[in-house]
Formats: sequence, structure tokens, C-alpha cells
Amino acid sequence: MTTSNWFAEFSKSETDRWIGGVCGGLGEHTPVPSWVWRLLFALLAVGFGTGFLLYLLLWIFVPRKAQTG
Repeated sequence: MTTSNWFAEFSKSETDRWIGGVCGGLGEHTPVPSWVWRLLFALLAVGFGTGFLLYLLLWIFVPRKAQTG
């Protein structure tokens, strides 16, 4: 996968999920592990209050991974 199209193929994770699968999906589609994304969203939520809103928007608008088979 090239770095130019990761966002076009971005989807929520079905296997690495705690709440909505957003951080797991980010971890699958970027070189950054999912625990770092979870930490980043938690720090943004506690520090600035934007992490929760950003996570909620991604949870709503990012599609689930297409089922194959």
C-alpha cells in the first residue's frame, strides 16, 4: 500500500477494537501503532477536550471494513 492512498482505504478495524475500532483502523493503515493513537486521543480529550469530539466524528464517518467472501 502506498502512502498516498491510505486515507482512501481507511476503515475501522474489526479485530483491534476497544470501543469503535477507529484507533485500530488508524494503526492498521499508518505506521503508528494503535496504542499510540489511543494515547493521543486520550491526551487530547483530557487536555483540550477535542479528542472525544474527533474520535466521535471518526467513529460516525469512517466506514467499516468491506466484508469479503
